Amino acid sequence: MNFSVIFLLQITITVLFCILAAIFDVKKGIVPNSLTKNLLLFGLISNVLLAIFSSNIKYILASIISVVITYTITYLMWQLNIWGGGDVKLFTGIASVIPFGINLEFLNIFPVLSIYPFSFSVVINSILVSFPFLVIFLIHLIIKNNVFERNSDLLLNVFNFETLKYLIESTLNKWVSVEDIKEGTIVNEYYFNNEHISELINEIDGNLKIYKSDDEEFRFYFKSQSAGGITEKEMYLLRIMSAQGFISDKLSVKIAFPFAPAILFGLMIAISYGDIMMLFTKNIILVI
Repeated sequence: MNFSVIFLLQITITVLFCILAAIFDVKKGIVPNSLTKNLLLFGLISNVLLAIFSSNIKYILASIISVVITYTITYLMWQLNIWGGGDVKLFTGIASVIPFGINLEFLNIFPVLSIYPFSFSVVINSILVSFPFLVIFLIHLIIKNNVFERNSDLLLNVFNFETLKYLIESTLNKWVSVEDIKEGTIVNEYYFNNEHISELINEIDGNLKIYKSDDEEFRFYFKSQSAGGITEKEMYLLRIMSAQGFISDKLSVKIAFPFAPAILFGLMIAISYGDIMMLFTKNIILVI
């Protein structure tokens, strides 16, 4: 039995889900859990059906193994502040649907296959193509915030390290009302002296972490410890502490870089050409 049509359906639906994720990430700054959960569910169900129709358990086994490995690796990357929790779930959803490399003969798609799960090719491709997106994102924020208009002398030293550092810090951080903070927001350092704040935050044991301050004026500060941002409980705690006057009504937060578009492009490259790293390695070997 030829399963190419089912494979094509899996690929098409995965691409559509990633397009939706990219749109949400750009407009809302978050990839909805409902979207990634449905993609994961579709991947598991479609591969169960493939296993039944083919009488071969390898499809669902490969899907489960790919999910476990992908989630573990990308979760560790999340802990290192590489990307947000929604991106981890999106990678995991892709892993559940397409555990193998792509090979559809009737579409003449023969991408270079890698020695690891297909989702890893998407991860690697996404990281490699994310740099242009980051540059475009920064330029957009610089223009939106009129940074050069307010600091015209920066144009003369745009390639200076201190200038670049200032541009990044001034565009990727902003002050927001505590009432507008949402789950997943990455909170920058907030300095304080009240030990009761430390007790309240430590009780939740979420993403906010308390640190001792080197500042002579303040004893402590808290901030998000990973790119996953604050939890829902921490969001409500910050609002309560602000309403009760424990903290101010505004906090400095990071403007999250929408990584889902890079994942979409990484997926499209993996489907049509393969693993960028494998392609590069292959070309190097051919040259040598």
